[in-house]
Amino acid sequence: MNNNHLRPMTNGYQDIEKLEADLWAAADNLRANSKLTSSDYFMPVLGIIFLRHAANRFAAAARQIEEDQASGKMPPRKVQPADYLRRRALWLPESARYDRIMEQAAVSGSDLPTLVTEAMKAIEDEFEPLKNVLPKDYGIFDSKVLEDLMRLFNNEQIKQATGDVFGRIYEYFLAKFSVQKAHDNGEFFTPSSLVQTIVNVIEPEHGIVFDPACGSGGMFVQSSHFIERTGGDTPHQVVFYGQEKNPDTIRIAQMNLAVHGLEGRIADAITYYEDRYTLVGKCDFVMANPPFNVDLVDAERIENEPRLPFGLPGVNKEKKVSNGNYLWISYFWSYLSDKGRAGFVMSSQASSAGHGEKDVRKKIVETGDVDVMISIRSNFFYTRSVPCELWFFDQAKPAERRDKVLMLDARNIYRKINRTICDFSPEQMSNLSAIVWLYRGQQSRFLALVRDYVGAICDESAAIPEKLVAFEATLADLQHRFSALALAVETNDQLDAEKSQAIIDAVAELRNAVTAYGPDRSNLLNTLADFQDNYAAALPETNEDQHAARKSFNPIAEEIRGLIKQVDLLYKLAARAADLGSDLGGKNGNGAAADYDRRAAGRLIKQLDEQRKVAVEQLKHAAYLHRQVAWLQDRFPAAELQAVPGLVKLVDRTEIEAADWSLTPGRYVGVAPAEVDEEFDFEQAMRDIHTELADLNREAAELAAKIQANFEGLWI
Repeated sequence: MNNNHLRPMTNGYQDIEKLEADLWAAADNLRANSKLTSSDYFMPVLGIIFLRHAANRFAAAARQIEEDQASGKMPPRKVQPADYLRRRALWLPESARYDRIMEQAAVSGSDLPTLVTEAMKAIEDEFEPLKNVLPKDYGIFDSKVLEDLMRLFNNEQIKQATGDVFGRIYEYFLAKFSVQKAHDNGEFFTPSSLVQTIVNVIEPEHGIVFDPACGSGGMFVQSSHFIERTGGDTPHQVVFYGQEKNPDTIRIAQMNLAVHGLEGRIADAITYYEDRYTLVGKCDFVMANPPFNVDLVDAERIENEPRLPFGLPGVNKEKKVSNGNYLWISYFWSYLSDKGRAGFVMSSQASSAGHGEKDVRKKIVETGDVDVMISIRSNFFYTRSVPCELWFFDQAKPAERRDKVLMLDARNIYRKINRTICDFSPEQMSNLSAIVWLYRGQQSRFLALVRDYVGAICDESAAIPEKLVAFEATLADLQHRFSALALAVETNDQLDAEKSQAIIDAVAELRNAVTAYGPDRSNLLNTLADFQDNYAAALPETNEDQHAARKSFNPIAEEIRGLIKQVDLLYKLAARAADLGSDLGGKNGNGAAADYDRRAAGRLIKQLDEQRKVAVEQLKHAAYLHRQVAWLQDRFPAAELQAVPGLVKLVDRTEIEAADWSLTPGRYVGVAPAEVDEEFDFEQAMRDIHTELADLNREAAELAAKIQANFEGLWI
């Protein structure tokens, strides 16, 4: 069983942030070394990222093709471009391969801007959907500046990058450069975790998938990922349609689709006034993150609009729609087929808005198609800190649920990335999906998720011994060196007595800690092995057996927390002994203990710290996954949907009417009782505080530099 999707995403954000920072520095370099504006180099820089990401996917597909041919899954014939498309990658002509371009750039006299421009043309010639889409104006750049930019995206870290980096970079540019034309009137990139949550709820795996405000195409990409995770083939199952008003954004969306080996029809259109594909009543799935709270829509142009079966939400004296939110909501509903589903992001104001908006909302609720409402806390977006809600429609709701709506308040569910940005972890998204499964009567999927968590616990537990052994080997080496040092200083009467005693005491304290650690370590590994023996080969399928598995791991989780503290303590004691020994060591210095190599000890301490982090992270992985099981079972002990204060409640139309037709989950789920978090992660809390402090310090330094420059400018 593959439980990789359950592995906690505790690492990686520092790398993403470094990528963003490096990209900003590169963009700054372009600006500093040219007369170009941000709008001039916005698309060319994205083109370089496109080339890099396309190269990554091409290389991965090439490896997969080679493996498939070696294993007999694919006949040993000449590889075709279609073989790459089937593996969600573009076939790249040799002249368009990143490494080849960089090799040619290293040749004296090579015209790099021309090489990149020709690479873009070659890709367009091979892939018709990208015709006239890719940027080709690289001749405006100095070769050295362009080479620096391309080298930035040619390091090993970025060569190994996977996932929808395109969307993340697009989002970054919107935030950092404030490209007004790309996010005017509230449009901004939809965070990946929100898109994935929408996909997880509506499950777009067949037919027509439409995004009337498609932006960079993230909804389509995540839909494809969902289909592939379930063993499907995207091109054979769905057709993507999109509308977007900004031509540059359309190009970015087409590039995003292409780099993932996908195709879609994206029209240049203002959805308020245009239905370019005449999709009313035809869509199997509608997904979108439309602009919020737009008040400039011409009411006269849409008064007879067939996509507004519930009427206009309200018109002001200038004959403008007072707020465009319910135009979008009505459009999404009207596009659905009789079995269609919709999921979209909406301003949190919309679910309880009054006046004409309430009248439209009432009519929509009365259709019985409102399925799920999820509240999202603020700070999920780069460019704006507004909270939002995810709305879900389902035209095919069964009769027993047609007058009911699942209200889910997820504002207390989040993972902090940095001081200003939050998202959902993969496990949090899975757990939210599990609640929806219970609402839909899909208990087997809920139990399968818990079963997979148990399997992942076994996998993570099996990896613990190896990580501990590496840490312990380095610690043993250091301990041997420290013991020899302590013996040397103990017999040397020429040393400062206080310093000698300090190193002797430190070595003794470390020795005692190692002695205490040994039995606890053995006990933990034995209990982990027993847990694996009991469950790894035959994972628990029933709710009763899963509760038993969780219960049996409860004391193991406590032991893990205890051992983490011991591992951290061992490192701290070893580091302290090394610090004390640095004044006494002889090699590479004038210390009193001639056989003690303080520099070697220093290197080993750094190595020990890295091994400590790896071992602690591995221990935490197992405990983290156990907490996911506990989170689900504590709230839904019978593996059936029930009201959970502060989280979820299934409400009927009578309750909604009594609440003035509000669809705000917080009005129904109540407040969660105060809990004592016995598993409070102090270290993670300190990391969050450190992250926030680092962000503030960086901002302060930037502001100070700007003030200094402005001040100096006064005297020029």
